[in-house]
Parts: sequence; structure tokens; C-alpha cells
Amino acid sequence: MTKHLIEALTGSKIYQDYERAFSEMTGMPMMLRSVESWQLPHHGKRYENPFCEMLAQKSQSCAACLQTQQQLSETATYEAKTVTCQVGLSDTAVPVRMGEQLIGFLTTGQVFCKKPTETQFKRVTRLLTDWGLQLNAKEAHEAYFGARVLSVREHESVVKLLAIFGEHLSMACNQIVVREQNAEPPVITRAKQFITDHQTEDLSLEQVACAVHTSKFYFCKIFKKETGVNFTDYLSRVRLERAKNLLLNPNLRISEIAYEVGFQSLTHFNRVFKRILGRSPTDYRVRLAQV
Repeated sequence: MTKHLIEALTGSKIYQDYERAFSEMTGMPMMLRSVESWQLPHHGKRYENPFCEMLAQKSQSCAACLQTQQQLSETATYEAKTVTCQVGLSDTAVPVRMGEQLIGFLTTGQVFCKKPTETQFKRVTRLLTDWGLQLNAKEAHEAYFGARVLSVREHESVVKLLAIFGEHLSMACNQIVVREQNAEPPVITRAKQFITDHQTEDLSLEQVACAVHTSKFYFCKIFKKETGVNFTDYLSRVRLERAKNLLLNPNLRISEIAYEVGFQSLTHFNRVFKRILGRSPTDYRVRLAQV
């Protein structure tokens, strides 16, 4: 399911528009990769660092880059992290989560956070020689010193932009789960419509199965297969989509919203909200006010 979510997000218009705008504004590459991804993140992409492109010719330099990505994967699980690779370039990753589940990373980088020096380049040249990578000296020098150099403030701003978009993608994940666009059996389409129409009621699996004229066992099996989540989880996500909209109204108490969308207790609402969306309803409302 993680891979499917990443594919859906990267194929969305909002992601493609943001990626284009981000890269054109910063001159840096950006991509969204899943937690299972094991590849050079920006190779072949627009705004790829020319020096990094040269290094991609040799497997040992690729391995060094992949080690940097692995380090980011291990440290950027809850907040943005920046790691400097062996040649002195910095990469940044921002986590994208669906509730408590980490599904991927927004990444950018291949920039210097300090102006490179000739001494530093000589060390890099010796390292590349050890790796067996023979580069044209003049071209390598031009590419290395032609890389983007960010000030502390510029780098902080870039990371902030990425983090804000990462938050947006995290919120979009829940919508993708609810609004699955793949072809589905008519019984699932009817079930989803029935759930939407009766989401504020004390709805049970038996009621939905009866409404679409199937047995409880068959409905439970096919619903999980087609949607990727069980009935209870899907119903919760539908209700939370409505709750998210109601939280925009500061005059509504959270307890009112909980009962309005179909939860039978405030405690249950808070627990499900935190599990699926990764923060409490109160924190979510505060976050909305800050955006």
C-alpha cells in the first residue's frame, strides 16, 4: 500500500506543480521516494548537480551516495534531517507520514552549505582516485565549484518549504485511501456510497453487508481486498475527512465535532484521530490556524 500511495502522490497535479516550482525557484532537484526505495534519488532529474552526475558513472561512488540516503532514512523519520556526503555536498530529507506510519521522504540537496575550498577539492580528488573514478580534471573542477552554495538562512528556508509540503502530502494520504480511484466491483462502490450516506449513524459491518446484499463474511473479505483497509478503518477515515472540514470552524467544540461525524465518544474520536492523522484534533486545529 505504501508504494501505491507514493505513486498516487507523485502522479497528482499538486505534487508535479510544486516540484516544478520548487526546483525552478531553488535550482535544486526534488523528489518523493518511498521508504523501500533504494536508488540514487536525483539521478537523471532536472537540476541534478553536474558533479553528482559525474560520480554516478562509478558503482563505488554510487554506493557512497546510497549510504548517505540510508543515513537520511534512519534519522529523518519524524522531522527534517540534513546529511553531508563524503564529497562535502548536503542532502536533506523530510518525512511523509500517514498518521503514525512512515510512507516516504521528500528529498532535495546536492548543495554546499559552506563555500568549497581548493584544499577540500584536492581531498575529494584523492578519494575519487581511490574509488577508481577517472574524471576530466578541468570538467570536475568546474562542476564541483559550480554547485549551488546556500547560506544558513537560505538552507533553513528551503527545508521549511519542503517540510510544509511534506505536511500537506501527509494530509493528502488519508484522502487517497478514502477516494480510491482504481476500478472496483459494483458492490464496493455501493458500499462506499452507503457508508458516506450513513456515516453519522452508529453503523455496523452487518448493516452495510445487508444493504449491498452480501454475506458479512464475503463483504469483509472483498472490502479489505479492494480498499486495502478493513471496514472499521475505512469508516473512521470517512468520518475524519468530514471532521477535518468541521475543525476549520473555530466556533465548534471538538466534542461537538466528534458526535457530529458519528463517533460515540470523545475519547474514541481523539484516539482514532491521533492514530490515523498522527496528531490530536486540537493540534490539528492549531496547525490549520498557522498555515
